[in-house]
Amino acid sequence: MSSGFAAGRGGGVTARFDAAEITVLRSLVSQILDLVEPGATGDDPLERALGIGSPERPTDPVLARLFPAAYADDELSAEFRRYTEATLRDGKRSDAQTMLETAAPGRVELTAEQAQAWMRALNDVRLALGTRLEVTEEVHDEIAGMGEDDPRYPAYVTYDWLTYLQDSLVRALW
Repeated sequence: MSSGFAAGRGGGVTARFDAAEITVLRSLVSQILDLVEPGATGDDPLERALGIGSPERPTDPVLARLFPAAYADDELSAEFRRYTEATLRDGKRSDAQTMLETAAPGRVELTAEQAQAWMRALNDVRLALGTRLEVTEEVHDEIAGMGEDDPRYPAYVTYDWLTYLQDSLVRALW
């Protein structure tokens, strides 16, 4: 099992993963890629060329969590979303792709830039999984009180492991 990330050379980081861990990471980040595919753009050719998207808040709770409202005011938030969501989606796809390209069993060495992409991609995976699981602040208590035969147990343990990985990555970069 991974012992987490450690500081590497030149501001990078290293970690060691077994094949099963990489399979889980690759599967989860692939799901994020599917979720954050390019959003809908308007019918106007200029809007399409500029990546100006729909002002509508996503109805999927995971997408709403990954792309939260920027303002309490719905009108301001919709206008902000219209001009920024396409770029945000591009960034999330780029981070997920970096993780897919660099995640392999054995020793993983990441540059500082790749480590930052992993940190953002891990955060997106945790947000998505946490939203689907309806994770609260009491997640550790829930896991401790959950039997291994509980059908939710593997997902909660995976969430906990992702939290550990992200924490070790932040500490290694700090």
